[in-house]
Amino acid sequence: MKTSRTIILLIILTLILASVDLNAQRFKGAVMGGFNISQVDGDEVYGYHRFGGNIGAAAIMPFNNWDITLEAVYNQKGAYQKRRYSGDSLTGEYNLRLNYVEVPLLVHYTDKKFISAGLGFSYGRLVKASEEEHSGSQPPYMDSVAFRKDDWNILADFQIRIWKRLWFNVRFAYSLVPIRERTYNPPGLPEPWTRKQYNHLWTFRLVYVFNEDLSDRVRKEQ
Repeated sequence: MKTSRTIILLIILTLILASVDLNAQRFKGAVMGGFNISQVDGDEVYGYHRFGGNIGAAAIMPFNNWDITLEAVYNQKGAYQKRRYSGDSLTGEYNLRLNYVEVPLLVHYTDKKFISAGLGFSYGRLVKASEEEHSGSQPPYMDSVAFRKDDWNILADFQIRIWKRLWFNVRFAYSLVPIRERTYNPPGLPEPWTRKQYNHLWTFRLVYVFNEDLSDRVRKEQ
């Protein structure tokens, strides 16, 4: 319940910022939603097999062809590996879910009001985590070493207009600092090893922009 209130307050604050007219500068607002495919580097599980949601709102400050964008986002990350072995205790199955409230800040350049590319970073606060290993036959590692609450990410962002004020967005994100360190000591191997873990994901979503000044060319073409 506390998490839901935090998300709602962040989205309301972002929309309020988007509606403010500061020094005659036109602000834009946006709402977005879509999905993530993610993995965690350093967990000995490979592939983008964890699907999660991505929903939020943004305030956008334009400067000619440049935009500064501040978002408030609820972001689901993690990792997944299906059962690999038939044993009772070591099945190889892994199921990790990490839910964050994030505040991304990006700078975009838009060409001909049609294609946009940007770079930035985000701060995320972990609000919920669950980890299941070997089909639940063994206690998860997070019982002994928890995930860090803070997650700083570097972002690369690409958008293309698909209809009037509706854009399609692809975003890449990678943790700048480890979210956890884990020591592996599987049976049959002589020495354990330790790896730092990082969130690693792609986001695909639709973005609808409010208060956007469409050019005559965009209006005619769409």
